[in-house]
Amino acid sequence: MADTEINYSNTSFMLVCTALVFIMLPGLGYFYSGMTSNKSALSLVFLCMLSLAIVPLQWFIWGYSLALSPTGGKFIGDLRHAFFMGVDNTPHPNAPTVPGTAYAIYQCMFSVITPALALGATAERVRLRPALVYLFVWSTLVYDPIAYWTWGKNGFLNNAGVLDFAGGTAVEVASGFGALAYAMVLGERAGLGEIEYKPHNYFNIMLGTALLWLGWFGFNAGGAGATGRAGQAIIVTHLAAASAGLTWMLLQYRHERKLSSFGFCCGAVSGMVAVTPACGFVSSWATIIIGVVAGAMSHFAVELKDKYWFDDALDVFAVHGVSGLIGNLLTGVFADRDIAAMDGTTEILGGWVNGHWKQMLIQLWACAVGAAWSFVVTYLILLVMNKIPYLRVRMDPEQEKLGSDLVEMGEYGYEYIRPANEDTSSQLSKPYASALALTNTHRNYDEVAFPMSDLHVTRPELTHSDRSSTTQ
Repeated sequence: MADTEINYSNTSFMLVCTALVFIMLPGLGYFYSGMTSNKSALSLVFLCMLSLAIVPLQWFIWGYSLALSPTGGKFIGDLRHAFFMGVDNTPHPNAPTVPGTAYAIYQCMFSVITPALALGATAERVRLRPALVYLFVWSTLVYDPIAYWTWGKNGFLNNAGVLDFAGGTAVEVASGFGALAYAMVLGERAGLGEIEYKPHNYFNIMLGTALLWLGWFGFNAGGAGATGRAGQAIIVTHLAAASAGLTWMLLQYRHERKLSSFGFCCGAVSGMVAVTPACGFVSSWATIIIGVVAGAMSHFAVELKDKYWFDDALDVFAVHGVSGLIGNLLTGVFADRDIAAMDGTTEILGGWVNGHWKQMLIQLWACAVGAAWSFVVTYLILLVMNKIPYLRVRMDPEQEKLGSDLVEMGEYGYEYIRPANEDTSSQLSKPYASALALTNTHRNYDEVAFPMSDLHVTRPELTHSDRSSTTQ
């Protein structure tokens, strides 16, 4: 295709949005690290960064072709673009005004963040090396097929008329139900119910939320090109985050009569998740409803999970799985053909607001097949990995006491301190006993970092005389 047929404004806009989606990966890492204990915080940031390395290689080898090849069948793409063969200045049918290279790298960022989202459910007990294999295999067997069904030219959900602008099924539902399967295979964290697992760094949570919020503008608007539809996508993204964040915070307020930054941040993310499939189709007023419903339902899902269900450490299923389902279904209600037409080319039948009642059934079908495929295939992947000695997915109990940062990486995100009079090394076998001096294994981080006046703590490297001077 000749260069003159490419819109360079749209191309520039998509490349900027690619960079914004990239920012979501460190944002997700900080968001997750703040929500977990200090001894596992660094490993979660590291996993998100490793996804930036492993998944793009999979995308280059065959992921892009399997997920978005325009010549595949109903269920999966072919290998026409394996190793990026033929990915050049020729536009992809899904983005006819930008070069194929720009569209490929933009979609690559979507594939990168999706498996990383699911790893939040595994905090405190996942082994990192098997997780690297999981990232590659899961992207191939779960993300690529669902993305093809949804966005592939011949994908069966796409041909059925599903409305999913930025990844309600392929990203949010897939990651949420993948997280559910991962949490079930791993089992509960050691001492859950006896040990209070709580966020160790609320600054990281708020910083991560801010980076995710910023990146989500590119995530949701990039596919609209430099048009008014992109502006609308950014507006509804922001409104959904604000309304859902406030909803979650106010619902949490009823328990302790305090405003929770943690609740607000979780709610804001749930709102952006819910509006992801709808952002290119819905009006501003409808977005407020989507945000309120998503914030409320995700909040209640967390409460139910804590009482009756499974150990999803960072509530990935409640935030991404539940909100992704809500967003997909409400897209069938609020999708408006006039909003879709703001880019000057898109024509849809709309949802209930346009009298197209069948759209809800199509959205429900997409939710069902996406959730079922992600959960079942993820579960099977992990069961097979657990049968292979070097790919066992969970750490040993002794390793969990020390934390994945020290055991899996030999590094730690903070300068650890522990009570000076506490010797618990005899409880651990070699080689872990010698590492105990580097980490606090039996106290909540907040109790050590901000001790009460009657609790004397010290840095392990200080001498006895130094300890005396520091505690006076």
